[in-house]
Order: sequence, then structure tokens, then C-alpha cells
Amino acid sequence: MEMEPDFDLAAAKRIAADYKTATGIDCFIIDLDGRCLFSTGEKTGGCSFCSTYQTLAGKADTCMNAHLYGSYQAERFGGKYIYFCPLGFVHWASPILRDDIMRGALLGGPVLMIDREEYFQEELLKKIPPPASELKSLRRLLDEIPFRRPEEVTSLSEILFVLGAFLSGIDTAGFVAQRERLAQQSNISDYIRHLKTMGGDGEHSAEYPLDKERELLRLIASGDKQGSQKVLNEILGYVFFSSAGKIDVVKARVLELVVLLSRAAMEGGAEVEQIFGLNYNYLNQIHKFKTIEEISYWLSRILSRFTDLVFNLQDVKHVDVIYKAIDYIKRNYMRKISLKDVADQVLLSPSYFSKLFKDEMNCNFNHFLNQVRIERSKTVLLDNSIPLVDVAFLMGFEDQSYFTKVFKRMTGVSPGRYRESRGQILAKLKGAG
Repeated sequence: MEMEPDFDLAAAKRIAADYKTATGIDCFIIDLDGRCLFSTGEKTGGCSFCSTYQTLAGKADTCMNAHLYGSYQAERFGGKYIYFCPLGFVHWASPILRDDIMRGALLGGPVLMIDREEYFQEELLKKIPPPASELKSLRRLLDEIPFRRPEEVTSLSEILFVLGAFLSGIDTAGFVAQRERLAQQSNISDYIRHLKTMGGDGEHSAEYPLDKERELLRLIASGDKQGSQKVLNEILGYVFFSSAGKIDVVKARVLELVVLLSRAAMEGGAEVEQIFGLNYNYLNQIHKFKTIEEISYWLSRILSRFTDLVFNLQDVKHVDVIYKAIDYIKRNYMRKISLKDVADQVLLSPSYFSKLFKDEMNCNFNHFLNQVRIERSKTVLLDNSIPLVDVAFLMGFEDQSYFTKVFKRMTGVSPGRYRESRGQILAKLKGAG
């Protein structure tokens, strides 16, 4: 039997329905397990295009993981987050909170932020080309997904953010203040050291089951979510028993367990910044609990959250990062942008982003950026009124000679010859190959 959500679902449904009526964009509601509780669209918790394409490609439906990831990120960033699903459609999320703890999320989308034909040719067919017999059906389903400019998506996200705040019973200023608190990451190290020195009266420290801690770390590292929960419950049993009902002692020991879980999550590959950011929130939350039962449930949710960040959502995170990076590149290729600029956009260190980008795209960042610039330049070169030197600058190259060098290396001909042949020379070269 499924548990009822710990928030006003009826009110959330009304808000989602009104959002769809006002904006024309679908809105749906999920719980903390990623289950869709309500959707204004025909397909519960997703779009028909994704469902059809993933069936044709023989892939499992990973949309719910993407939405759960977006919800976690919205909580992390203080109330809103725009993200990409595995097929590159844009969504946005706003958490539903109760007592400052996320209980579910409102999600908007899907929409496209690039030309529909460009998406179909460049983003879809090059990945896993569907059977020719299904192309017409997929195009029809793609036509049902609305197009919105980036600035419109930002506004749609802001509206959902305000609705999420209303549903959570807090004012938007509270969410904004939460965003500002998250900026205090420089204090995280001090806080971690503080947690490690916290403890109870030390009376039972010799009896503490350190072997259970080691087993918990091992189970988290191996991805055993069920086993991890079992061992965590055993450790909690000791903590509750040894504390003699002293709630402050329980809180101190539980905070030590949060550090243990976060260390295991980081060793398993979760982002350090994200884990520290969540820990910062948890430090504030635990002081609101009055009973052991509340603390026990809360810690179980932390375990689930951390293991999700390590395992279930790892691939989704990478997809989201890559789509965001590509989207930023395609909208800013004409400027002088660096790897660090793009890494900053996706909130990763330049070194980690560089490795991730190369692993996922099979080329380094500069090569991909130049590919985008050269492809865009082909259209501009057909306009004879634009001097070659201006084409180079319009495409983001610092000088014409470097533009010519890169163009020739990637196409086999110079920009001048390409212009003279009206692009036909490349077709001949491909035919000859």
C-alpha cells in the first residue's frame, strides 16, 4: 500500500492545473521516491515522445530519475532548478517543503529551447536512430512539445518557484534567504570539523559499534541501499538505547552519523560541494525535531538521498551537465568563452568538467566549441556581403588566420573555396569519400 504524501496533495493538484491553464505548459507532482502523483499531461510523469523513443531504443525509462535529480537540485539551490531530461527536453522544478524539509516537488515541462528540426536531426537521429517506419510518429509527437526561448523558461521557472513557496507555506523571501545561506560554502569546512568534535557524555563511547560503521561504509560503497538501511537501523538502535532518552545526546550522535554517511557518499563519487551543501541544511533542520521517531525518519531520508546522489542519479547528473554545457556553448559560441566559463555555468570545477566532457562527448571542449563555430560559419559564408575577416569575428575566433586553419582542418577546404562553391565542394568531397 502506497503512503500518502506528507503535504496537501489536493492543493498541489489545483496549483498544477492552474499553472497548465495559465502557461500552456504541463505541470506534474512527484514524491521523494520519484513517483508521479499527478500530471496535467496525457502521460503520467513524462511525455509521450520520451516514452515512445525509449521503447524503440530498448532503453529503460530514466525520466523519473531525471525529475528526482532536478527536485534535489531545486532544494539545494533554494527553490528552483532548470534541467534537461535524458533526451534533451527542458524541465524545471520547485520543492514542496514542510517544516523546511522537502516532501515532494512541482515540475514544469517538457519544452524545447532549440529549433525543432535542429533537435530532430542533431540531437536525436545521431544518438540512436529510430526505425524509418517510426519517424513520422516521432515527428508528430515532437510537434506536441512546445518551444520556449531561454528567457521564457527562466520566467516559467520563477512562477513555479513562487507557487512552490505558497504551497510550502513560506514567503518567497524565505526561499531567497535560503539561497543566500547556501552561498556560505566557505564556512562548510569549519562546520564539518565542528560536527566531528560533537558528542554526548562519552559514557558509552567504548561500546560504540565501530564494526557496524565500517559495514555501513562498505554497503554504501557497493550500492546496497537496502543493506545500508538495515545496518543504519542497528546503529540507531544502539544510539537510542545508550542515550537513555536524552534527546540532545541523540542529536549529537546522529549528526556524527550524517558526517559518516556524507563521507561514504563522497568516496562513492558524489560531488563534495553538493554533499556539503546538503549537510549545511541538515545542521539547521535537526534542532527542530522533538522526538526520536522524527529524527529516525529524517536520518533514513538522508541515507536515501546520499545513496541516490552516488548511484541512482549519477548518469542523470552527467546528462544534465552535458546538455547544459552544450546549450550554453550554442548560445554563446560567438563570444570569447573558455572551459572555465562553461564549467562555472554547470557548477563544476574546470578540471572535473573537462574530464567529464571528454568522456561523454569523445572530444575535448575546445574541439567541440570549434565544431559548433565552423558549422555556424557555413551559413554565414554563403552571404558574400560579409568579409571573411568579419565571419571569423562573428564566429568567436580572434583572427581570420586561425579561423581559416580550423575551418580547413575540419572540412578539408578553406573558407574562401567553400564560399566560391556555395558549399557544393563539401558535398563533392563527401561523395568522393
